[in-house]
Amino acid sequence: MRFVYLWLLCFLIGGMTLLPAAAQNQAPAPKKTRLLFLLDASGSMMAKWETSQRWAVAKTMLARMADSLDTYANLEIALRVYGHQTPANQKNCKDTKLEVPFAAHNATNIKKRLQLITPKGNTPITYSLEQSANDFPQDPNSRNVIIIITDGLESCGGDPCATSLALQKKRVFLKPFIIGLGDDPGYAQQFGCMGQYYNASDIKTFQQVMENVISIALKKTTVSVELTDDAGRPVETNVNLTFLNNVTGQPEYNFVHYLDASGKPDALEVDALLSYNLVVNTLPAVELRNLDIKPGRHNVFRVKAPQGYLYLRQDAPTGYGSMTALVREKGDPTLLQTQRFPSQQKYLAGTYEVELLTLPRLRKTVTIRQGQATEVTFPPPGALNITQDLKGYGSLYLLKNDGTQEWLWNLPEGSSKISLPLQPGRYRVVFRMKTAKGSKFTDVKNFSIQSNLTTTIKLFN
Repeated sequence: MRFVYLWLLCFLIGGMTLLPAAAQNQAPAPKKTRLLFLLDASGSMMAKWETSQRWAVAKTMLARMADSLDTYANLEIALRVYGHQTPANQKNCKDTKLEVPFAAHNATNIKKRLQLITPKGNTPITYSLEQSANDFPQDPNSRNVIIIITDGLESCGGDPCATSLALQKKRVFLKPFIIGLGDDPGYAQQFGCMGQYYNASDIKTFQQVMENVISIALKKTTVSVELTDDAGRPVETNVNLTFLNNVTGQPEYNFVHYLDASGKPDALEVDALLSYNLVVNTLPAVELRNLDIKPGRHNVFRVKAPQGYLYLRQDAPTGYGSMTALVREKGDPTLLQTQRFPSQQKYLAGTYEVELLTLPRLRKTVTIRQGQATEVTFPPPGALNITQDLKGYGSLYLLKNDGTQEWLWNLPEGSSKISLPLQPGRYRVVFRMKTAKGSKFTDVKNFSIQSNLTTTIKLFN
């Protein structure tokens, strides 16, 4: 019986160990795509367009598109219409309605509803966008997409650009598609800032644009990132890559770069409905802004990121304990990295200023070259020893070769008795006891420090 219990215990422990690893290998659940058609049914949609009317063409194209989308899995579509409930002379700037809520295989409902709508009113694009935020169910695992089909500009004084950006930043929906019917020169200016604008100047182009937009929304898109050395060879790897949403500023994807056995980077699937800045998190980071990602294809981006190593070596014993260095790019006062001794850290090839937190601080300029390690160390310190236990006020100075002095450190007011590691050099202590009745009772002592030796001084002696 005892053997059975032990076997069962081992099985349970083993199972608990294996489950997290197995879970990590599982692909994430595919996101549901919710696609909202936001359709213009203002009075101008009754205008003649080639051999038909804009409304008749838009209605026919949208019906065909809904039919083709019915075959897609993990997809829901909906229809919101504006400008169709009241005549234009009533200037109703809230004339918008979700005519068909989201559902899977929704083509029949959308086609039936389209047959009952007659264009007549204004063009409240901004208000319709605001209301569309309520059309999408609360679902963190969904891609919310809007396709706006319109033949006119905002007619109610709203700012569709600001509204679209605000809702994108709130992650209500992704960057919208805007299809402008006709050839109005004002379309590009107003709609271009809202999202991805397409000019459908004729019926044939309108059909092509509709098909292209659906393809972008639903087809798989991948990217590879080649990290190159100074010679342009894609040999750098094992660096974190961050794809930043350049509308929200938030990270959409984090990957650690990988090269396979043949030296090729792997393909990473991304959502082509977003626009990105790529940050290669080297030290310092390298950024590619506004990635030109071609939807439905494999895209390759090359980033120059040659790296070498900064090796901080601390010879023991030093008397300092564990030391730290401050690393900055040469000429840039911004702190790039803190690095402890002893350690080795990768940096982009270039010139850096390394400040060692010894006493006094040491500053060194180093050049890091691709694939090489640059070593930085510092001389073993000596020690300053003050044996008296005096209360007072004092400071420690470094004496420079030109005769000037540089303040380094204040002695503790409670006791002058110290043992302090210092770099080799010439120094000065200035001290006045707390009980002294005037500045003239200040004691000044000059002394030298040598590596691995202790220098003892006595104040007022």
